[in-house]
Amino acid sequence: MKKDRVGRLTTRRSAVMGAVAIGVAATMAPRFSAAQTLPKPKQPLVINVIDVAGDLQLSQPALQRFADTHRDLIAKFQFVQAPAPELAGKLKAQQAAGQVDIDMVLTGSDGLAAGMEQGLWTEILPKYATKFPDLEKLYLPGAYVLQKLAQGQAIVDDWYPSGPLLEYAPDRVKDVPDTADKLLAWAKAHPGKFMYARPANSGPGRTFAMGLPYILGDKDPMDPINGWDKTWAWLKEINKYVEYYPSGTSATMKELGEGSRDIIATTTGWDINPRYLGIVPEECKVTALKGFHWVGQSNYMAIPKGVSEEKMGVLIDLIAFVLQPEQQALIYDSGYLYPGPAIRNVPIEMAPQQSQDIIKRFGRPEYAALIADNPNEPPLDPKPLLAMFDKWDREIGASK
Repeated sequence: MKKDRVGRLTTRRSAVMGAVAIGVAATMAPRFSAAQTLPKPKQPLVINVIDVAGDLQLSQPALQRFADTHRDLIAKFQFVQAPAPELAGKLKAQQAAGQVDIDMVLTGSDGLAAGMEQGLWTEILPKYATKFPDLEKLYLPGAYVLQKLAQGQAIVDDWYPSGPLLEYAPDRVKDVPDTADKLLAWAKAHPGKFMYARPANSGPGRTFAMGLPYILGDKDPMDPINGWDKTWAWLKEINKYVEYYPSGTSATMKELGEGSRDIIATTTGWDINPRYLGIVPEECKVTALKGFHWVGQSNYMAIPKGVSEEKMGVLIDLIAFVLQPEQQALIYDSGYLYPGPAIRNVPIEMAPQQSQDIIKRFGRPEYAALIADNPNEPPLDPKPLLAMFDKWDREIGASK
């Protein structure tokens, strides 16, 4: 991925870290069946893709490779990007008018959950199951958990253990917090210098929120309404010392790099990629709070209701193509969603040389132990996730 493409920021050792993080298995990943025949278009199609997760940085090379090798199916892609909170309303309006002009959605768990809540997605599984056999064997365990959360309405195309991690400027933070209590005390002593972005529109922001119940020992980390008493109390307390909450992660990275913030919430990918781009100084460090659990995150490929049958055949073939090992290797990219591949048997050595070089320089040797030695949890289910967003917006974000 070239610097000018990923500069928007809208989402080790190479051999050892690739093996630990990706969990390379002993057998080759299963291939997909061509048994199910879907309608072929009479002429190559224009496919409209909306990205509400920054996923094009990872998936666009694979999508374009499909177009280049299937010129009988696709004339070209038209890509647009939009904030995740706008997606559900846009799709619902198009479907009500019977004029759906979005063929595929690239989304994180936020946009997926909103669409599931309103019944906006076309069923992929089990309807097209012959195109996606043995998903439990195909996916990495963490990715398969997130695939099940989609309830057959989308397909995971990339995955990573995510966070929550803290990124800080070592020249300005000498007393690095290693517990939630110490982070709270640090924020109180340095008002305005800690920041995280609005969870509803930020992967690191929602990972930070979803990770706190494990760190704080709340009674039910999967129930943000009835099981997060300690978490909400902690968020309200640190809120006193947070100047404002940006609407996206990029702003937090820029402010860390410019020096207006000293500690921010981050994830593995958001640590590596902005340092590669020069937005965050290369010397910035990361740390994890004691007792933390990884909260996995993924991006999904979803198809809105209202897409024509002619396009459905092409889109299903396209999704299956993106899950092939050769295409998954492209997802290492410039570390944006580190590691990135969702399926087994895609070590870093399969990635383009540029990706290998970036991760060798900007990846961190400590990620191997952090990934190996700490539990990996799924994110919230769709309904609780939306409930968490709503409660945070009303009780935390609204105060700023």
